[in-house]
Amino acid sequence: MSELLFREDAYLRDAEARVTSHTAEGGIVLDKTVFYPTGGGQPGDSGKLRWAGGSVSIATAVKAGHDDVALVPAEPVPLPPVGAVVQQEIDWERRHRHMRVHTALHLLSVVIPLPVTGGSISAEKGRLDFNMPDAPDSPEALQEALNALIERDLVVHEKWISAEELAANPGLVKTMSVQPPTGSGDVRLVAIGKGARQVDLQPCGGTHVARTSEIGGVRIGKIENKGRQNRRVNLHLEN
Repeated sequence: MSELLFREDAYLRDAEARVTSHTAEGGIVLDKTVFYPTGGGQPGDSGKLRWAGGSVSIATAVKAGHDDVALVPAEPVPLPPVGAVVQQEIDWERRHRHMRVHTALHLLSVVIPLPVTGGSISAEKGRLDFNMPDAPDSPEALQEALNALIERDLVVHEKWISAEELAANPGLVKTMSVQPPTGSGDVRLVAIGKGARQVDLQPCGGTHVARTSEIGGVRIGKIENKGRQNRRVNLHLEN
């Protein structure tokens, strides 16, 4: 099982690890990793691995089996041998932008309190699809409300509950198409705000900024019709 260092500290940029195996597809599995694997609409991290006698650029990270993370080389080069100690380093600028967009999308689901049917994240923008029969009357009002939440500088933190507690509180799950994993113990919730200032709480395995002010300004982009009751709302980072 790969120890998920990004789960313990989303701001960790590098760490030492040991190679435990190679996948059939040429991925590199480490005993612990700072690389977030593709999932929940968030892309896998890119970066670099270095070891005595070599290095390799990492294009992305993916889940390998149930418990491991495989780092995918950007080009076909010799891999570090099993047992080798490596220094791993993520592309921090790209990851941090993913964190900003991801947290902003959680807030978008607050200002549009409707079931989410899909979503995606990139370093420049993100989008959520909503079960929304009619387009919003005022995208400008949405943007204003969203930026007002960001400017409140709310703390972003995690909580853990059991699968049984989640089943007893189905309203915590905003996504219609993807259900949170419940087969491996407790479920991670991401909360925005604490106590009376809490504005959002939902299951999520992604990486987020520590406070909403770190997101910076955002802009609501195109709102697209994706079906009779489906609207896609695009969101862009301003810088």
